[in-house]
Amino acid sequence: MNSLYSFIVKPYSERYNNTKEVDGKELVLNTSISSYKFISKKAVVVSTPSAFDTDIKVGDTVYIHHNVFRRWYDQKGKERNSAKYFKENLYFCDVDQIYMYNNKPHLDYCFVKPIKEKSFLRTDNNKEHFGILKYSNNSLERIGIKPGALVIFTPNSEFEFIIEDELLYCMKSNDIAVTYGYEEN
Repeated sequence: MNSLYSFIVKPYSERYNNTKEVDGKELVLNTSISSYKFISKKAVVVSTPSAFDTDIKVGDTVYIHHNVFRRWYDQKGKERNSAKYFKENLYFCDVDQIYMYNNKPHLDYCFVKPIKEKSFLRTDNNKEHFGILKYSNNSLERIGIKPGALVIFTPNSEFEFIIEDELLYCMKSNDIAVTYGYEEN
């Protein structure tokens, strides 16, 4: 079973990540299908497109756009699957909806770890638009920006991902506006 232009993926565990274990008990964080923050972005590749070759292989773990697994309500209030739904827990995923595979950024995406805010007056713990480049890509490395670089990124360019229990922001290479050197400096 192959699609011509799309990958076929399945959720890594569940479609929604809306529970957390606290002191040995399960805590439900969200009961609505409307909030995109609780949709799983981690998937497993079941099939690759037959129209072109790719480095992504069957069985690879990928991080994808949240709308692939999303459910929604239509005008009549009936719950629906996303347009990417194929069948029985399988979904189509376009090549530009894959942000990372096997801990390597895909296309021109990169991942930045937010920096904690030092001011006790702010309610947000992360310093806006600042971070440490965690996962780089070829276009950034060609201009000398490598993992560990302190970067400033453009407003509203980041998407939140939890990768290996760590909050990271995903963005395109051209959203990195300034670099200040490296974390150890």
